[in-house]
Amino acid sequence: QSHRFCYWIVQEKHNVHSLELPLIQHVEGPDADRLSAVLRDEKFDWVTVTSPEAAAVFLEGWKAAGSPKVRIAVVGAGTARTFDEVLQSNDGPLEVAFSPSKALGKVLASELPRTSETACKVLYPASAKAGHEIQNGLSARGFEVTRLNTYSTVPVHDVDPQILKLALSAPVVAVASPSALRAWLNLMSRVDKWSNSVACIGETTASAAKKLGLESVYYPATPGLEGWVESILEALRAHKQPSK
Repeated sequence: QSHRFCYWIVQEKHNVHSLELPLIQHVEGPDADRLSAVLRDEKFDWVTVTSPEAAAVFLEGWKAAGSPKVRIAVVGAGTARTFDEVLQSNDGPLEVAFSPSKALGKVLASELPRTSETACKVLYPASAKAGHEIQNGLSARGFEVTRLNTYSTVPVHDVDPQILKLALSAPVVAVASPSALRAWLNLMSRVDKWSNSVACIGETTASAAKKLGLESVYYPATPGLEGWVESILEALRAHKQPSK
């Protein structure tokens, strides 16, 4: 959802041709079936949601649980946007009440407000491949965190050769997650000397890109869609500059 919105901005507003190449697919996580029961049986001060996919999976479980009252903390405008339809059609059982000053999980963990002096309970529905930054950061501050791995990502292995050929010719590849980046590099392992630029949605993905050996990496200081668009445009401008 967020990446399609980004590509629309790049293509429609900046007249840049873009090619969408899905490289990961979402699958149920080991805790997917537990989500609705946990929401029915327990009360939480916060539910932390860090990606559009995590939000979509959470909403399915929340509706199956009977739409209980919940207060949501989100990371990123794209994640918040996933809740728009529910917010417009409901009278308040779901409230998006907090987003951190910077769209990073570690910042959310350091800034999430406590709602009481006693135990503050947090539900964290996450990708099975997500790190432990949020739960560890919140636990260190005294929050009681229940993490449910509600979904995961797996790479797409079958890519149309003609579409892949077009993708390889692109001077800039835009990626929104470390999983998508790794899937792209797995494809590139079949290709000699791919060294074009990568524009990342934020520093988490950019850090993964650098650790994986990529050199031409662009990313915004503040994660999010607007900064991602600017990073794509910056990478394109650098590509057009003549080599010295």
